[in-house]
Amino acid sequence: MLGVERDASDQTIKSAYRKLALQFHPDRNPDNPEAEEKFKEASEAYAILADGEKRALYDRYGHAGVNGGGGGAGFDASSIQDLGDIFGDLFGFSDLFGGGGSRGRTRAQRGADLREDITLEFEEAVFGTETKVTVRRHETCEDCRGSGAAAGKAPVTCRSCAGRGQVRYQQGFFSIARTCPTCQGVGSVITDPCPKCKGQGRILRQRSVDAKVPAGVEDGTRIRFAGLGEAGAFGGPPGDLYVVLHVKEHPFFDREGNDLYCVVPISFTQASLGTEISVPTLEGEHTLKVPEGTQSGTTLKIRGKGVPVLNGHGKGDLFVEVRVQTPVKLNKRQRELLHELDSLTRVENTPQHRTLLSKVKDIFG
Repeated sequence: MLGVERDASDQTIKSAYRKLALQFHPDRNPDNPEAEEKFKEASEAYAILADGEKRALYDRYGHAGVNGGGGGAGFDASSIQDLGDIFGDLFGFSDLFGGGGSRGRTRAQRGADLREDITLEFEEAVFGTETKVTVRRHETCEDCRGSGAAAGKAPVTCRSCAGRGQVRYQQGFFSIARTCPTCQGVGSVITDPCPKCKGQGRILRQRSVDAKVPAGVEDGTRIRFAGLGEAGAFGGPPGDLYVVLHVKEHPFFDREGNDLYCVVPISFTQASLGTEISVPTLEGEHTLKVPEGTQSGTTLKIRGKGVPVLNGHGKGDLFVEVRVQTPVKLNKRQRELLHELDSLTRVENTPQHRTLLSKVKDIFG
């Protein structure tokens, strides 16, 4: 009947039955007794082969073993355990052949998650802060405590489904259970709704929520605050609040991970003779030693003056690029001194050899 080999696996049998059942199902073949009969035959075959004991009897005695002979039993459609899996995606049936019998599902539902965006100053992201976040969310109604029913009242059993959450329809030779349209599968209805929330169990409000931002966050960081989302419907658990951070740029610091970068100008004489300069950091001024003969573009590192590691230990570093500034407005005495210096120093103004690596960098940016 199913067109499978004698040693077919359970999955092969199931697939074969599914194909035939969808082809000859009464819903697809209305007023077609022949199709209904083929559907019934395929269902009978599957009910036997899907049951280990019945399949063993069929293998041993043939049809007689499952039709009263050899201790077998006849076709019982309710013995097919996975018809919901077979038909559910096509017909939306929650229960077939009279199976199931569970009560209506709970009315309580988890509250929705919320998202709020806030903007931080650069220093607030580095060192952390505590701020306020304005949130519009549904909160549990105080009058009915989330039940949705008026004071002194309670949801009553749905008459359409007698509290089961499902109603049954006869479909050919079997019955089908579907979600009750009156109570939406809950099994109860509110006949006297709360006047404050109009039976919803929740009220929309605007709140100011305290949000603690840890040190070391960066632009785009998302922080989860458990339970600060919308209240659950009819007593369900609340959702979560997700705060997305946007960090302003700093006037002269650039950030890459936990490291900071900045550019500090120095004079020609400072670069030549070496010096100590005062460099700003996020924690105050820091004295940086510039070695004698430092070239313009040299990067010097100050350890531990970067950004704290988020939810960890230690800090990044601060990298200072020194750039030699060429004076543009010289007085007479400065010119004399520079000419004197030029006569005492000599620089070969010949092109420097470029390495292959530097040429490749120029080509690819």
